[in-house]
Amino acid sequence: MLVLGIESSCDETAVALVRDGREVVYSKVSSQIAQHAPFGGVIPEIAAREHLRVIAPMFAQMRAETGFGPRDIDLVAVTQGPGLVGALLVGVSFAKGLSLATGVPLQPVDHVHAHVHGALLGMPAIADRDLYPMLSLVVSGGHTNLYFNRSPVEFELLAHSIDDACGECFDKVGKLLGLPFPGGPQIEKRAADGGNSSVIQMPRMVGARARMEFSYSGLKTFVANLIAKESRPIPPERLADICAAFQDEALDQLARKLSAALAMRPETKRIVIAGGVAANRRFRDIVAARCSAPVHFPDLAYCSDNAAMIAALGHHEFEARGRKSSPPESWDVYSRYPFELHRGRLPSA
Repeated sequence: MLVLGIESSCDETAVALVRDGREVVYSKVSSQIAQHAPFGGVIPEIAAREHLRVIAPMFAQMRAETGFGPRDIDLVAVTQGPGLVGALLVGVSFAKGLSLATGVPLQPVDHVHAHVHGALLGMPAIADRDLYPMLSLVVSGGHTNLYFNRSPVEFELLAHSIDDACGECFDKVGKLLGLPFPGGPQIEKRAADGGNSSVIQMPRMVGARARMEFSYSGLKTFVANLIAKESRPIPPERLADICAAFQDEALDQLARKLSAALAMRPETKRIVIAGGVAANRRFRDIVAARCSAPVHFPDLAYCSDNAAMIAALGHHEFEARGRKSSPPESWDVYSRYPFELHRGRLPSA
């Protein structure tokens, strides 16, 4: 089955073709970092207008480069949420129009769950019986969610951030330090440039083992108060130490909760890390040191937002529904993650 994926939840417009949920035939992402960098963050109005400007040309480019037309596609999968409402509406409207014009079935996809399947795209072929049950951690600019997965479409939410997401905290601390947007890669770069994490004692957030949740606002506030006391400009050596200390505590919190989740779910066969923060090299070392189960990190191409992950999850959701599209009344986009509705598998309507 050949699935067209469409992604427009935040500041990347993406289209992709994925066969049978694992083979990426085509994947293209148009980033808006340059448009939002002057503001130090994503501006929703600018994001929506940029999606609207590029989505049709990107689809046309995909057709020209692959030779596949709409009638070669078996399913259209598109991000339904969470994300910026104006941005989501661009992708969903385009997908609806394409489905209506061609008669191709249409499948809404949860963006956060899709990140897990994005990580699996870069994984060597492995049978489901050797993969599930697994733990999956989605850690990005907008989401820090830990799941227990018994199948490709079952997502039991074990923990989530009660305030800032991990990647969001990286970006905010980067802005406090005067680093270019996005802050995560900048902090990682400076930490790796001779930074000593032991020089500064960072507070340990949600250290109580019983609390299966993430929290980053306190760590962000601590760093803000620390920076306020520093001389300006901050010397490069000191900046590297601050970045290293912050980075290690921010990432170690994730590894601590993964370790706790392993104790809660000893039947886990492996851990899958997904989302933009999964690209952090230091994170890989920290998780490997703390977690006993095999850990898989995604290929760098599938860490940040992309449409291949949308197509991959769309394939599995469509198959789980008996190859039937979701009813139109279930198609409202949602800007935030409705935890009270999404504990377990996504509702069918």
